[in-house]
Amino acid sequence: MKNLIIICLCLLPAALFAQDASNMIPKQSAVKDTARQTDLIDIAKQLFKISPQKPRIQREKKIYFSILPVPGTVPGGAGRALITSTTAGTYLGPQSTTNLSSATFAPYWNLHSRFGLPLRSSIWLKDNTWNIQGDIRFLVYPQYTWGLGGSHAYNDKTLVNYNYIRFYQSALKRITPYFFAGGGYNLDYHTNIKSDDPTVDLKQFTGYSYGTNGNSVSSGVSLNLLYDTRNNSINPLPGAYANVVYRINPTFLGSDDNWSSLYVDVRKYISLNPANKNQQNTLAFWSYLWTVLGSNAPYLDLPSIGWDPYNRSGEGIDQNRYRGKSLFYFESEYRRDITTNGLLGFVVFADVNTVSGSGFLFKSWHPAAGTGLRVKFNKGSNTNIGIDYAGSKGYSAIIFNIGESF
Repeated sequence: MKNLIIICLCLLPAALFAQDASNMIPKQSAVKDTARQTDLIDIAKQLFKISPQKPRIQREKKIYFSILPVPGTVPGGAGRALITSTTAGTYLGPQSTTNLSSATFAPYWNLHSRFGLPLRSSIWLKDNTWNIQGDIRFLVYPQYTWGLGGSHAYNDKTLVNYNYIRFYQSALKRITPYFFAGGGYNLDYHTNIKSDDPTVDLKQFTGYSYGTNGNSVSSGVSLNLLYDTRNNSINPLPGAYANVVYRINPTFLGSDDNWSSLYVDVRKYISLNPANKNQQNTLAFWSYLWTVLGSNAPYLDLPSIGWDPYNRSGEGIDQNRYRGKSLFYFESEYRRDITTNGLLGFVVFADVNTVSGSGFLFKSWHPAAGTGLRVKFNKGSNTNIGIDYAGSKGYSAIIFNIGESF
């Protein structure tokens, strides 16, 4: 059954490739007029009586910044922290033929010993000839763990302390207008792994032998396939996305053991009002399957909810609540503007996941749901500030984001 699901999900991108791509991305002129929309920058100009100039227009190679400094809670028990999320977007070629390149830097500090420096980027070269993806992180990171699968109740958890360095870099070349192929290098380096409670033996608590004490290193290469008809990853327009990453971690590149993994990510965006491009009215769907191949992957590198590449899955579920050798995830979201000028909007969403570990994949399902407010921060890059409330059994949270969850 598991193999059948993997094959089906791998075939989904092929089905997406067969669609008429010209109908999936709204055609844009090189200069997009946003005069009929309003964002927080316009509001600030009015409040501080800054003299209005000509209507703001997206111009070639202009950089659009969005900054959100907010207090929040760092996942994994670090308590309250100051989180500053900065997103920058720019076009490195004509907007009619080049996707929006984006970079997100979201450092946090809890005013004590917990901090993180994550930097993620997706760079599209002129005419989308290449896509360069990066994910660099340095984290002093506490994280609750519940072992594999659903073997522990929500309150039966232990706090794991560790330091984490991640370096992912990949380059994908355009094969057809929306299909890219390439490869990359991936490093996950965890040090000083130990339970916050000295009486807890992580190997015994998790029921897993690899990477539960001391250090763990996973160093490997990846083979990447990408199909993307979106032209703005910060706030995707109607279109489709499929990403397949096969990663190999051999000992001769520095890994503790030989192991590999497969990650298949498929998304679809459907406009319910395609005639009005200035109004958001969209259904969005996201599904991924993440599995390790072999039995000796380090514990902290196993598939886990909330540890997808952008840490956006499982809203309403505590990060790392479910971890196992395989994880399947599905989310649906409805996005709609409240005001005609695009300043305010809302979303409603629901997600579900199943994970192997203490049992088989698809044996048990873990749902969550929520809703949220959207405020247009920068209409040039179509960037929203998101304030979501989501919950599941035994857990709820308020989440602040720049850009959409997916």
